[in-house]
Amino acid sequence: MSTETLAHTWYMTQRQLMAIVRQPIFLLISLIQPVIWLFLFGNLFKRVVELGGFGTTTYLDYLVPGIVVMSALGSSMWAGMGTLEEIERGTLNRFLTTPVSRSALMNANVVQNGISTACQSVIIVLLGLLGGARYPGGAGGLIVLVAASILLGTVFGALSNALGMLVRERESIIGINTFLLLPLTFLSSAFMAPAQMPSWMAAIADFNPVNWAMVAGRSALAADPDWGDVLTRGGALLALAVVAVWLSTRTFRSYQKSV
Repeated sequence: MSTETLAHTWYMTQRQLMAIVRQPIFLLISLIQPVIWLFLFGNLFKRVVELGGFGTTTYLDYLVPGIVVMSALGSSMWAGMGTLEEIERGTLNRFLTTPVSRSALMNANVVQNGISTACQSVIIVLLGLLGGARYPGGAGGLIVLVAASILLGTVFGALSNALGMLVRERESIIGINTFLLLPLTFLSSAFMAPAQMPSWMAAIADFNPVNWAMVAGRSALAADPDWGDVLTRGGALLALAVVAVWLSTRTFRSYQKSV
C-alpha cells in the first residue's frame, strides 16, 4: 500500500470519526446492550461457574472477554448500513469523481470500525473491573483481547460492507444480520464453558470465528496464558480479516463499474 493510499485512508477515516464525534449519543446507545449483558447476565448466572470448566473463580472474569467480543461483532455487522447510506445519499459516487484512492474509500470504513471497537472494548474492560472482574494476564492479556476483538470486527465489518455493495437494500442487511447474530453468539463460548456445552455445539464452536476471538482473549488473560491458543486463533482471525477486506475491495470495484 502506497503512502498516498495510506494518507487518503486516514483522511477518509477522520471524516467518519468526526461524524461519530458530532453524535456521541450513538456511542452511548451501543454500550447499553453490553452493560446489560455484563451486569444482569453476570449476576443472573454467577453461580454457574461452580459447574467447573470455566478456568476462573468468578463468572464475571469469564464473561468480560465474551462481552468484549460480542460487542465487536454486534457493532461491526451493521457497517454495511453506513455504506448503503453513502450510496443512497450519492456521497460515494461524488468521491468517485475525485482523485481519492479507491481502496481508501472502503478501507476507511474498516479502520474507523476498528478504532470504535477498540474504544468500546476498553470501556467494557473498565466496567468489568469496576464490577469486580480481575485480569490475571495483565496489560498484555488485555491488549490481546482488544486486538482479537478488532480483528473480528474487521472480518464482519468488511463482509458487511461487501453485503451492502451487493444487495443495496436495508431490509436484506437487517434480515441477514438478525439471522446470523444469535447462532454466532450461542454457538460460541460467550456465556458457557465448552466443557458444559453439548458436544455438537462445542464442535461447531471450534469453527466459529467469534469463538476464536474469545478463546484467544481468555487464553491471554489467564494466570498461565496458553500462547499456542492465542497464536493459532489470532492467526486464523488475521487470515480471515485479510480475505474479508479483499472481498470488500472486490465488491467495491464491481459497484464502481456499475455507476
